[in-house]
Amino acid sequence: MKSGVETRSHSVWGSGLLDRVEYRLVETAEERDRICALRYKAYFHGGLIPPSETQRVYDPYDDAPNAWTFGIHVDGDLCSSVRLHVLTPELRMSHAFDLFGDVLGPRLDRGEVFVDPSRLAADPDKAGRFPELPYLTVRLGYMACEYFNADTGLALVRAEHQAFYRRVFLQQTIAGPRPIPIIKQEVALMACDFRAVREKVLARFPIMRSTAAERQMLFQRGGERHLSPAAFDERTSIVPNP
Repeated sequence: MKSGVETRSHSVWGSGLLDRVEYRLVETAEERDRICALRYKAYFHGGLIPPSETQRVYDPYDDAPNAWTFGIHVDGDLCSSVRLHVLTPELRMSHAFDLFGDVLGPRLDRGEVFVDPSRLAADPDKAGRFPELPYLTVRLGYMACEYFNADTGLALVRAEHQAFYRRVFLQQTIAGPRPIPIIKQEVALMACDFRAVREKVLARFPIMRSTAAERQMLFQRGGERHLSPAAFDERTSIVPNP
């Protein structure tokens, strides 16, 4: 019998909802402002931050050269957002590294590559209309792991969300909770060996499947300020899903 999590994932895959979704890379000041406003709305609604006059959530990691911030649109409406950092031995700028550098630093020194999703936010008004929204959002991190041939997918996770990451991505907690800036809670560092769990995750959650063309369209946009996948392709080869 499938769990509720798996059933919802399969419903997204079979309902055609994915065809109504557009992932838009944030590239302009106007787009960024909308994302920062969405973050504020989501975090304030969830009781994670105090009120502010700006009603925006921004941090310096948004400007990192190894960062991609996406808005997830359903039927043209902005519904959620996520920021992805690709961590390499040369580029170590991210929330996860600054919080857990003692854990991640030695592994980066050995040449590992991580994908670090952060600043996940969902419009509270629209999340109720689309209970599948969490899957549509975290799917970007999974695609980034494949595109950049990452060794490990990371997640900074509050206690109440850890079961989701264990069930969906087969992640394990590799470092205990630590306080995170802005959010009034602590987060643990969770991780999975991407290549080891890839096929099992795809079998259980087909929404995580993507084509090489889709991944290229998402992660090659942005010009020279973003990483080139060439260095990652030399490290290992992953056969794209058809």
